[in-house]
Amino acid sequence: MTTTPDGLLIVDKPSGWTSHDVVARSRRLCQTRKVGHAGTLDPMATGVLVLGVGRATRLLTYLVGCDKAYAATVRLGQATVTDDAEGEVVTASGADLRVVHAGLGEAVAALTGPIAQRPSAVSAIKIAGERAYHRVRAGEDVELPARPVHVAAFEVGQLRAAEVEGVPVVDVDIEVTVSSGTYVRALARDLGIALACGGHLTALRRTRVGGFGLDAAHPLNELMAIEGPMPVIPLAQAAAAAFPTRTLSDQEEWKVGVGQRIASEEPGRLGPVAAITNSGRLAALLDEQASTARSLVVFPGE
Repeated sequence: MTTTPDGLLIVDKPSGWTSHDVVARSRRLCQTRKVGHAGTLDPMATGVLVLGVGRATRLLTYLVGCDKAYAATVRLGQATVTDDAEGEVVTASGADLRVVHAGLGEAVAALTGPIAQRPSAVSAIKIAGERAYHRVRAGEDVELPARPVHVAAFEVGQLRAAEVEGVPVVDVDIEVTVSSGTYVRALARDLGIALACGGHLTALRRTRVGGFGLDAAHPLNELMAIEGPMPVIPLAQAAAAAFPTRTLSDQEEWKVGVGQRIASEEPGRLGPVAAITNSGRLAALLDEQASTARSLVVFPGE
């Protein structure tokens, strides 16, 4: 099997796999240990998982902060300990379709825009050096402090009334676009709280991470059937899809390569800027917030 070149591999993660499982399998498929991911997906979730291969792992730190889009289903009428379908049901007050329909617009509006969100107790956030979910599984009561997040879009689709173990529930399909660090499970929980009936997530599919959507994602079973290099997005193309770009002159390319600052193209610009050479190679990610740009990470020519 041929070693895969440096680049981003966009995987459509199947349900039941952890992000770590996908990374481990991709290391074998790519014939390199140098594979990482730009943000986990829960085992129950499917969809876009961005992997860096080789030198592209150096992009991952900056891709983690990209906004993300999800399609999900929220079950109203039941709350669980994990805020999703994998946890034990803790309340089952039920939900009425007419009541949900009447109050849904106001509840969604309150969860859109800049909000303070309390992460799910079973998140990977650390408390005194230990993951919150480890503490929950050990029987500890965990309540994490709220933190600012941004829900750019919260669209409601189909509503369906159902019955689960004698309890009337309402399943609501939603599509959300959120900032990094936003928990869709927590949105499901808080939607249930707002409607006074409890709620949890029953399905989650990530449809986009930054500039990478499902159209660029490869199902894992299809990747496992490939004999040869994996279909990675080359470094320069990957960086251009994720960040603003600028083209370097030959002199600027040399300066960046030896660690010198160059003039910022747009002083004050937030976020990384992909610096592309005249030959189409990714030379660096730059920070242009000041009048001179400093290199965040440099990719020497080979």
